[in-house]
Amino acid sequence: MKEIDWSNLSFGYIKTDYNVRINFRDGAWGELEVSSSEYINMHMAATCLHYGQEAFEGLKAFRGKDGKIRIFRLEENAARMQATCQGIMMAELSTERFREAVLKVVKLNEHFVPPYESGASLYIRPLLIGTGAQIGVHPADEYLFLVLVTPVGPYFKGGFSTNPYVIVREFDRSAPLGTGIYKVGGNYAASLRANKLAHDLGYASEFYLDAKEKKYIDECGAANFFGIKENTYITPLSTSILPSITNKSLMQLAEDMGLKVERRPVPEEELSTFEEAGACGTAAVISPIQRIDDLDNKKSYVISKDGKPGPVCTKLYNKLRGIQYGDEPDTHGWVTIVE
Repeated sequence: MKEIDWSNLSFGYIKTDYNVRINFRDGAWGELEVSSSEYINMHMAATCLHYGQEAFEGLKAFRGKDGKIRIFRLEENAARMQATCQGIMMAELSTERFREAVLKVVKLNEHFVPPYESGASLYIRPLLIGTGAQIGVHPADEYLFLVLVTPVGPYFKGGFSTNPYVIVREFDRSAPLGTGIYKVGGNYAASLRANKLAHDLGYASEFYLDAKEKKYIDECGAANFFGIKENTYITPLSTSILPSITNKSLMQLAEDMGLKVERRPVPEEELSTFEEAGACGTAAVISPIQRIDDLDNKKSYVISKDGKPGPVCTKLYNKLRGIQYGDEPDTHGWVTIVE
């Protein structure tokens, strides 16, 4: 294995030694298998290819100062994947089996977990696909659960720094009662054009309003939005937003710090009142928002006047990262240590 330059890793794919797989056949999940192949042999009529029966998760493993490897909120990812399975009619994998697979693949690839001071982590990608052949629109009768890992650097090149966003009205990420609350590939496919448009205009990402009325804040690209004002952490409540595990964790930490937490519809105009705001998710943790431009109405909501992350975002970011790396006490039992 050639030396990895840990401190200059991008957020991309690097081949690791092993992935793990579990097949669902004849109504039951089979034994865990270890594979060193990066490929899947699949029927050409598999439902994942034709009807989008595909779900995935994203979580991370971190190497602490003490050398221990910690996985963040594994059970929450298992629960969210189970919710997605219910949403798109796939066979559910139990939390125990999910945990077994994640721990196994991290252990097998532990020399790919970046060193403590590098700022990098091991990204864990559980994937569940319908592999049974169907030509009618029906759920598959066979599934493959697979977990791959790859070391990654920061999601945004500048790391923890403010970014500009742009409101995109000509595209919707998902419908109000559609698949927005599930982590399925189709939601991301639906965001690719808007994301390219935002990047071409020089923005970090696109910013969505609700699909029904275009009045309320939905998501920032593939991340949840939160705003801070008057000692309150405010995040949108909607039937089309993915329930972010990072956002859930930040809400708890905000509460621990004495902030009030509100989950409610957030009208676009309210953007002008926030003292701080951020996009949050597994990949970036928090990407503080510098400004949000509304090009259609020739308006700009400047959140960070000095272009720097605000004090609450900084405190939340440091606290969450501290728990992930084992520098802060894990009072909520979020971390699984790999033995």
